[in-house]
Amino acid sequence: MDFLPIFLDIKNRDCLVVGGGEVAARKVEMLLRAGARVTVVSPELGSELGEQLQQGRITYCAQAFHAENLGSAVLVIAATSDPLVNQQVSEAAGQLRIPVNVVDNPVLCSFIMPSILDRAPILVAVSSGGASPVLTRLLRSRLETMIPSAYGRLAAYAADFRERVKSRFSRPEKRRRFWESVLQGPFAEMVFAGKDKAAKAYLEHLLENKADDTAQREVSGEAQGEVYLVGAGPGDPELLTFRAMRLMQQADVVVYDRLVSPEILDMVRRDAPRIYAGKERSKHTMPQESINELLVRLAKEGKRVLRLKGGDPFIFGRGGEEIETLSGEGIPFQVVPGITAATGAASYAGIPLTHRDYAQSCVFVTGHLKDGSVDLDWPMLARPNQTIVIYMGLLGLPVLCRQLIEHGLPATTPAAIVQQGTTHKQRVLTGSLATLPGLTASAKLIPPTLIIVGEVVKLHQRLAWFEPESDLHADEPAQEAGRQ
Repeated sequence: MDFLPIFLDIKNRDCLVVGGGEVAARKVEMLLRAGARVTVVSPELGSELGEQLQQGRITYCAQAFHAENLGSAVLVIAATSDPLVNQQVSEAAGQLRIPVNVVDNPVLCSFIMPSILDRAPILVAVSSGGASPVLTRLLRSRLETMIPSAYGRLAAYAADFRERVKSRFSRPEKRRRFWESVLQGPFAEMVFAGKDKAAKAYLEHLLENKADDTAQREVSGEAQGEVYLVGAGPGDPELLTFRAMRLMQQADVVVYDRLVSPEILDMVRRDAPRIYAGKERSKHTMPQESINELLVRLAKEGKRVLRLKGGDPFIFGRGGEEIETLSGEGIPFQVVPGITAATGAASYAGIPLTHRDYAQSCVFVTGHLKDGSVDLDWPMLARPNQTIVIYMGLLGLPVLCRQLIEHGLPATTPAAIVQQGTTHKQRVLTGSLATLPGLTASAKLIPPTLIIVGEVVKLHQRLAWFEPESDLHADEPAQEAGRQ
């Protein structure tokens, strides 16, 4: 071990930064976050430090560095572009045995600045001893995905209840087991889900109403079941949220839909049983009512149930119906939003859903046909200067386009259809209300697809950035033929 990792308390203590540029500004900001009184020595200040000075957050000495500037400083950082000045700072601080850091020069440092993951009061520091600052930042980024920001709140609760737990459990071994169970059980999950009031009440209940042994059984015995309603996004695993990833790894059982991509399903906890509850047109593996009952039953068995849905569970995902049932049965649940197909597929197709020059509003509708008809507000949809996004409209595309034309939209209105957006199987067809049904039939597209109607579709050719090998662009039949 080349360095001793320590944490310094510099609240309300004097610290000196030599340098006035961007690097110095970053170091100043970190010291200020730690509560230090910061003095900056530099002939000139950059814009960032100038703002700090105007706000009264720092003291400024407009001069070149002199040893006298060290004064009462308990810590010094040299962040200039002049190697000679940096060396002078290092030597002067060393003579007074003041800890000194010289940016990007470990030889002149008596301490180094690690890469920080701040989950106050939890603080994680990663260092390579100056060998590779870029590598330490990459490692910190990995940790960011593994340690939710709510860990800070969790630690704060532990601090608030520390003395009460100590008085409740006289033996250190019992206290340790209690905290290990609490910090990995329902209490922690409540904090992570933002249910702070319920979390506090739960911990109060354990401490006030239960004897030692009973409380221990409550925490470490039979688990309380819960359902995680998680949006898996449109297909690309990299679009999952941090919270979705965490819950996917801790679930006891998974109930998933047809639109969840295999790549995302592979990221679920390996040993968790998987139950397919997918639906296709006129072919439901499991009726919605049966899915609702299944979620309730699994949760009542004490399982942590991952209900994994493609896109966002509250946008044409029937997530509201499922949590209504859970609420009625008193089952704890939490909802994790996902990137809906409209925003995901449109972004990967290079089609902004709103644009000041083309569309000032956007409407999401379902094109799922029932009894051979589409019950939509056609006059509202046929308004100019808006974008229409249609889910589940592949089979009804000819009817949808015909109705929009009959209700006032020009037949030449740009329209696009995106197949399996955000995945390596993405295909994009662009045309008009008049031509898109024919183009789609010729291309033999398969669900899931998303239809986008409006002037913004014109931007696709210019803004398309994600083009897997299977991507296909067809503005009009003549233009497509011209490219063959």
